[in-house]
Amino acid sequence: MLLLGGTGDALIIARHLDGADVYSLAGLGRVPADLPCALRVGGFGGVAGLADYLRAEGIGLMIDATHPYAAQMSHHARDACSRADVPLWAVRRPPWHPRARDDWREASDWREIVEQVAPFRRPLWTMGREPLAHLDEIPESQFWTVRCLDPQEGNARATIIDARGPFDLAGERALFDAMRIDVVTSKNSGGRATEAKLAVARERGLPVVMLARPTLPEADREFDDAAHALDAWRELTSSSSTT
Repeated sequence: MLLLGGTGDALIIARHLDGADVYSLAGLGRVPADLPCALRVGGFGGVAGLADYLRAEGIGLMIDATHPYAAQMSHHARDACSRADVPLWAVRRPPWHPRARDDWREASDWREIVEQVAPFRRPLWTMGREPLAHLDEIPESQFWTVRCLDPQEGNARATIIDARGPFDLAGERALFDAMRIDVVTSKNSGGRATEAKLAVARERGLPVVMLARPTLPEADREFDDAAHALDAWRELTSSSSTT
């Protein structure tokens, strides 16, 4: 089996595989060193390269457990599996949904996000690495707090926090207090690991600018979480070993 990952969902599955299986990472963030399966870091060379890899390695199943916003990789996985005639399963983590007293403002791209946070002074950016490319564009009226996986120096108008969830309510409240956060930006990633920031924004009546989710391709089987995908994989391998 080839597992495409980079998120906590994929790591849950990877820790239950064996040496015949392959966990493929894009090479971003920390690379685990204690897995029982083979580990592959880096790309495949597009759809054609991925399809060739599936054939050459005799892959019998691919599980796409990439981040909900890794749309290009998910589309490549679908196309490569179709070319190589390999079944595709996917972990499709459900998005968050606004609750009572939430002030969510959806944006479709970076330009819309910047427009939405323009009236605020102390935004908290929790949408990955993209803000790092715009640190020289911070308006004089703002100070940014950017939380992402990549350590990087900030500047006079930005603090960079490299951290990986899960984050709890107490820690998020302390961060909001220390950095005087008045607006939050986020991807609608779903899951519990980074949900606490939304609860704190709700408590304080702060707006959340949410980047809209991309459209992902259909898979042959889809699961809400890694545990259900892992159960199905175990059932499949168990039935295969008895036939």
